[in-house]
Amino acid sequence: MTADAPRLGIGIIGAGRVGAVLGAALRAEGHAVTGAYAVSDASRERAAELLPGVPLLDVPAIVERSEMLLLAVPDDQLGPLAAGIAATGLAPGGQLVAHTSGRYGTEVLAPLAEAGCATLAIHPAMTFTGTRDDLPRLLGCPMAITASELFAPIAAALVVELGGEGLVLPEGDRALYHAALAHGANHLVVLVDQAREALARIGIEEPGHLLRPLLEAALDNALRHGSAALTGPVVRGDAGTVASHLGALDDLDATALPGDPADTSATYRALARAALDRAGLPSLTEQRIRALLEDPDTEDA
Repeated sequence: MTADAPRLGIGIIGAGRVGAVLGAALRAEGHAVTGAYAVSDASRERAAELLPGVPLLDVPAIVERSEMLLLAVPDDQLGPLAAGIAATGLAPGGQLVAHTSGRYGTEVLAPLAEAGCATLAIHPAMTFTGTRDDLPRLLGCPMAITASELFAPIAAALVVELGGEGLVLPEGDRALYHAALAHGANHLVVLVDQAREALARIGIEEPGHLLRPLLEAALDNALRHGSAALTGPVVRGDAGTVASHLGALDDLDATALPGDPADTSATYRALARAALDRAGLPSLTEQRIRALLEDPDTEDA
């Protein structure tokens, strides 16, 4: 779609963090949002904020009144949703259907393709808050496209309208692609949360402020140089420092309040072993550190 292409009536099925934001971005490009499907109170509030004036409708009503459907639902719901829409017979031939799952390509939409729909998979490689703060983050955001040769230009045009940069991704590569993104982003959140918790335990009032310069530099270096950016006691071969870390983190976990996570020591051990695999240390030094990093439960077995 170019600047002079006709505007579409787009229905949003799943006004979650992704669907509502993408709907708002497409609306800003002149498309009409014909309706949104929102179940939870949070989704309804999000729709009211990002898609003001858009009616909240059930799925059949949205399908009937839309030229394009944007399916932004959890991965496990996507296949049943596509099959359910196809089974109603409401989807007309030629209707566009795009989903935002990173896990799936277009095979999951096969029932709708068989009904004559043009099916697309567009996944923004970004974490969403579900607020207006996400809209400028779409600019330049890589977006993985999976579509047939016939419909790929349509997907690419939608990505341009969203402000993103299209990346064509074969169906068979989607699982590893999504695993890499989820591992990098979500597990980074866990790691940072554990570091914040440890610093808070010793009375540091703003652990995020203390961590920010270090973590921003580490992330930038890692993105530029990969494992060559590793620093710290493991890659220096400082076994004594590693041992002191483990003692402190074991104490941290042992004194966690009931109901709070007590997993920082286990995470440190697992990631330190991965760092050790990349460190290229002399054999004896590596063996000494690896012995320290053994899981305590394994040692007791």
